[in-house]
Amino acid sequence: MMTDKTLPSVSRRSVLTGGLATGFLLAFHLPLRAAVNEPVQPRDVTDGKFAPNAFIRIDETGRTVLIMPQVEMGQGTYTSISAVLAEELDADWSMVEVQHAPPNDKLYGNPTFGLQVTGNSNSIRAWWMPLRKAGATARAMLVQAAAGQWGVDPASCTTAKGEVAHAASGRKLAYGALALAAQDQTPPKDVALKDPKDFVIIGQPLKRLDTPDKVNGKAVYGIDAILPNMKFATVAACPVFGGKVGKVDDSAAVKLPGVRKVVVLDDMVAVIGDHMWAAKKGLEALKIAWDEGPNAKITTKDIWEDLRKASEKDGAVAKSDGDIAKALASGDRFEAAYELPFLAHASMEPINATVHVKPDSCEIWTGTQIMTRVQSEAAKAAGLPVDKVIVNNHLLGGGFGRKLEPDMVVAAVKIAKQVDYPVKVVWTREEDIQHDVYRPVYRDQITASLVDGKIAGWKYKVAGSAVLARWLPPAFQKGIDIDAVDAAVDAPYDFANFHVEYVRAEPLSVPTGFWRGVGPNNNVFAVECAMDELARKAGKDPVEFRRSMLTRNPRMLAVLNLAAEKSGWGQPLPSRVGRGVCVQPSFASFIATVVEAEIDDIGEIMLRRITSVVDTGIAVNPDTVKAQIEGGLIFGLTAALYGEITIDKGRVQQSNFHDYRMMRINETPKIEVIVVKSGEAPGGIGEAGVNAGPPALRNAILAATGVALRRLPVDRKLLAAGKKA
Repeated sequence: MMTDKTLPSVSRRSVLTGGLATGFLLAFHLPLRAAVNEPVQPRDVTDGKFAPNAFIRIDETGRTVLIMPQVEMGQGTYTSISAVLAEELDADWSMVEVQHAPPNDKLYGNPTFGLQVTGNSNSIRAWWMPLRKAGATARAMLVQAAAGQWGVDPASCTTAKGEVAHAASGRKLAYGALALAAQDQTPPKDVALKDPKDFVIIGQPLKRLDTPDKVNGKAVYGIDAILPNMKFATVAACPVFGGKVGKVDDSAAVKLPGVRKVVVLDDMVAVIGDHMWAAKKGLEALKIAWDEGPNAKITTKDIWEDLRKASEKDGAVAKSDGDIAKALASGDRFEAAYELPFLAHASMEPINATVHVKPDSCEIWTGTQIMTRVQSEAAKAAGLPVDKVIVNNHLLGGGFGRKLEPDMVVAAVKIAKQVDYPVKVVWTREEDIQHDVYRPVYRDQITASLVDGKIAGWKYKVAGSAVLARWLPPAFQKGIDIDAVDAAVDAPYDFANFHVEYVRAEPLSVPTGFWRGVGPNNNVFAVECAMDELARKAGKDPVEFRRSMLTRNPRMLAVLNLAAEKSGWGQPLPSRVGRGVCVQPSFASFIATVVEAEIDDIGEIMLRRITSVVDTGIAVNPDTVKAQIEGGLIFGLTAALYGEITIDKGRVQQSNFHDYRMMRINETPKIEVIVVKSGEAPGGIGEAGVNAGPPALRNAILAATGVALRRLPVDRKLLAAGKKA
């Protein structure tokens, strides 16, 4: 028998490398990470390489490095961005590598925001044309170099799989052989892009480039970074929002083996240890008296009372067409309010950052959605110029909007300033959930009128946080948060008289931020729930009711018709089983989803089947589109079934997955995703499924039970047999 002293060293990576990785092959090399114990981000060296722009590097061997302006957090963007670049470059797919871009807004700023940021399902939408032009420009320069050597017209040359060819003479040159000569070419001002019918990479079901290393354990996330002489830290922040540290008795903690230092900051305390266990036990041994401040009596009830009161005020007008007052004065009137709760992000990788602060520099290893903001905020915390701060970005074990915030890195820098060695700071799951930046509570009020079975007037008011007012102030103008009204101002239906307002209502003390699905979260839910109730009021089938008001939206109508067909809409169902539909134009994609659900006599829900039809324009990688819709549906339905953060005495009451539930494998139904072939420009896909699931489920519940739920998560008591909302 082995004793504790003879137990072999077993890690997640050694288990995966030895047991699960056999049989996986990948020709496309992906150095997404530095090896453990060598967490140094590859530097962008251009000497001796063809470097026509910020995104492409080709050396004399033909090795092609594509610099990724967006981050990979499981959504497949590295594969899709690589495909866009490689397509127009006509690169040899097997010779391509992918590398993180360094922080640089000028070179790698997202064209939509002007910041180096990944979010809002716009990686492909924003970069579609810039990256195609970058690839095509590089290809043209390689052709110029080859044509010059051969003394032929560049127009007589062709490219494919990393080679330039001249068919008339039978000559070929690989990109590697042309790299130095191409560097001397003048980039063309106008370059022809491929006709989509000529794509050979885009549109193919590409294998995800990051999957093999995630399976065999080689992938390194921010939480995996290891440095020589590195110590570990974990933190406890004041449990009340806005509270501060009072007094700290560390006499017991500092005596524990492995505890190195106790760091007291303004609103949190950290313990640094030789390993995570020492840091965690040291933190538990502290006696902390908190100065809880003015928010220690706030409850969820207080927050909802304030929001409901604010929602009765007139809002800033985001859009108004027709004569809404006249329209609402006629016909059959409908009024309803829909409410969504606070939600945490709960990424599988808890927030973390590894930092080494020296007198004249600061280096960071983390996973972030907004590198340049992390760099600038870390510089402020370290008291250094921005150019003295290096950010090494790793794969993200989930972001969902949480890692659009730099707070975890700022805290880690403040802790690391107290010592002269690198410190990895990891938040426990409890600290992560209880000190999140939460999806806001929203209240959406709808007043509508029906005339001849159609909506004659539609007045919509959103009340909730203005996340953009804090996160990107220039985007908050004239009292309108454009994210908060997203999918409300561009509802897909033919409303002749249409009015949308926004009321900014910040919750008492609770920090709010972006959560996967962002603004369309609340608006798609409210709009699509109201559409089902209005269909009932008009005595119409929900699909037919929607069809009658999609005459000017052919793409939406087409996906709705196909979703109805594929889901068996209208076919008989057993008692207390219903189908619910949702259509949405979110993120420039057109999606129709049908959820089939069964509700038992005590209100428990069994998801039986989900059908989702997607027109996202040109699907760069159809496999990723399907995977993202599937994952988004599960993410959104998890929130609909279980998700709610509640506040008592200024504190978040949930702490881990036992009371902040996730949907489990056995609860997940068969999901069918159908991708419509389209020649339109690509839309966003990473968040669209999140918005589709909750209203489609709610409408299935309405069909099965007659209960019209108007807030989430699902209240099972209302669904018990015989109960009505």
